[in-house]
Amino acid sequence: MIPASFDYVRPESLEEACRVLGEAADSGDDVKVLAGGQSLLPLLRLRLAYPSTLVDLGRLPGLRGIDDRGDHVFVGALTTHDEVLRSAVIRDRAPLLALATATVADPAVRHRGTLGGSLAHADPAGDLPAVALALGCVLVARSGDGEREIPAADFFVDYLETALGPGEVLTGVKVPVLGPGWGFHYEKFHRTAQAWAIVGVAAAVRRGDGIVEEARIGLTNMGSVPVRAGAVEEALRGVDLSSPGSDGTADPIAQACARADEGTSPSSDLHARPDYRRHLARVLTRRAVRSAIG
Repeated sequence: MIPASFDYVRPESLEEACRVLGEAADSGDDVKVLAGGQSLLPLLRLRLAYPSTLVDLGRLPGLRGIDDRGDHVFVGALTTHDEVLRSAVIRDRAPLLALATATVADPAVRHRGTLGGSLAHADPAGDLPAVALALGCVLVARSGDGEREIPAADFFVDYLETALGPGEVLTGVKVPVLGPGWGFHYEKFHRTAQAWAIVGVAAAVRRGDGIVEEARIGLTNMGSVPVRAGAVEEALRGVDLSSPGSDGTADPIAQACARADEGTSPSSDLHARPDYRRHLARVLTRRAVRSAIG
């Protein structure tokens, strides 16, 4: 299908991009931002999105790169998934981001798609929003009024909707560096290697003195936005890792992870019904937590 007609703008600077977006919003135009295009272009072709203006940020300077800043790693919004995967800094300092990025679509998509684009698109079936939520990432946005930081917990508002305001551009992501004792894993169930996740689980678990000291669990495609499995996180705190129960019947880890679907509202579509997604969330959370514990 051919996309609906739209005005195409390719700003030369971030300031110009913010001005164009702000003017379009003030005039009531439906404006979309193009980064790598791997999520937006299919929507345009299917006419599921038909903006009046398309603002292409792909060649803006200064929005790409990975910088280790001590307590966090700053990733520019236009950094591609492939660049994330190839980064020794990410593998060493933010391994959960690397694990999840490796499951995104296929190499062709990863060479074009960007971290910022994935987060700003805010598809609940996307892998990286749940990772940002679990790690407590902070997203940095820029507008004509200056810069502001948005915690991941506040960034995802609804299906394909974020807290970015009119005239704001996502410029980068602060990925917290978690200290010693943390283990990570991303578990995903999908029909094919290129498909969206039916359910995904991002797990970060901190061990200490034979117990689980802290757990952070982000769920993919279990609602209109990525969600934290708060009931699991609470139930895992203080669990004795030497407890018996390898068959899963009396295993405190299994019992905790059986609460993964609490507070979620999974959708029903051609790929899965809500009860199946709830089942997957429980199973995949148990797998992800066990792998993160090591």
